[in-house]
Amino acid sequence: MEVFGLRRLLGCALVAFALAIATGCGSPPDGSSESSNADKRSSSAREVPPATRPSRPAPPRISPRRAVGAKIMTGMRGTWPSRTLLRRVRAGEVGGVLIFAPNVSDQLPDAMRALRRAAKRGGGSGLIIAIDQEGGSVRRLGASPPNLSAEQMGTAGARTAFSQGRATGKALRATGINANLAPVADTHRAGGFLAQRSFARSARAVAKGACAFAGGLRKARVHATLKHFPGLGQARRNTDDFQVSLHIARGRLLEDIEPYRRCAKQAPMVMLSNAAYPTLAGPLPAAFNPAIIRGLLRERIGFRGVTISDALSAPGVTGPGAALRASRAGVDMLLYTGERLSRRGYRELLAALRAGRLSRAEVHGSAQRIRALQE
Repeated sequence: MEVFGLRRLLGCALVAFALAIATGCGSPPDGSSESSNADKRSSSAREVPPATRPSRPAPPRISPRRAVGAKIMTGMRGTWPSRTLLRRVRAGEVGGVLIFAPNVSDQLPDAMRALRRAAKRGGGSGLIIAIDQEGGSVRRLGASPPNLSAEQMGTAGARTAFSQGRATGKALRATGINANLAPVADTHRAGGFLAQRSFARSARAVAKGACAFAGGLRKARVHATLKHFPGLGQARRNTDDFQVSLHIARGRLLEDIEPYRRCAKQAPMVMLSNAAYPTLAGPLPAAFNPAIIRGLLRERIGFRGVTISDALSAPGVTGPGAALRASRAGVDMLLYTGERLSRRGYRELLAALRAGRLSRAEVHGSAQRIRALQE
């Protein structure tokens, strides 16, 4: 029994020794293999199986009514929001409010707080509250910066444009406004109606001024809006008052989009022109033209922010079906100067969405981009 037991013990020892050599336990005394195995064990411990890796949280779901509502920017009657407007804001039927000079009074900051409270009480993410505060002849807050026109800022240089933008942003924030429908990024051409509203007569100079002004607004935590894509610098008549079609050489029009390309990172919003550009993308106004919005702005320039229409009450774009046409073309936010038209636009879009005539995915995509700017 003792001899048999000894043999068995020796056999087990030999097997263990062979296994040790096979698994690297018989390594040289420098410990290189041991270190390598330790590294492997450490590496495998650090790796997280693909199924358990943390994923980016999905964006919160938005009801169809609120997704459509986020797309609506409305004007406001008087110096204080009406009960009807406050109710619409609480219900999520409005994503933004546009302030004009008749809305401005000493109680403007309180009025803006009332709008925000209504949005919060309704469970919304906030509002975009916007104004046209370009400088020069376009200043809804007459006593506030910018104290220079865009042309004067362009002549003075980028540093001045930046400081004017920052001062403007601070003044707007103090009143509760978080978005400026400026700067004009259009290149002024001889005979064009924009005149001093443009920074310069060359696209490169416009880009310097517009980017700097937008950067100043951004520094003050106010959203800048580049306008009027793809450019109104050669228009002789204002699209707010006339139906405009620009028969300009395609090459010249493409030159004039350079400020939008260079300033896109400074401005989270781009406003679409109401003019048509036949040599660039056919007879449709830019606000209804997917070749301009999706093709030129989104794909060619790579803009990923919020697209907003110019006023949908203007000649050439107003009327039944305007909200649907603009949304199908790729406009995120629809701008209405009055409350009645904005209500009609909301109902039109909601009916189209429920009837399957408008992409649910695209409406929700627009709402997500808009909500990222609301506060």
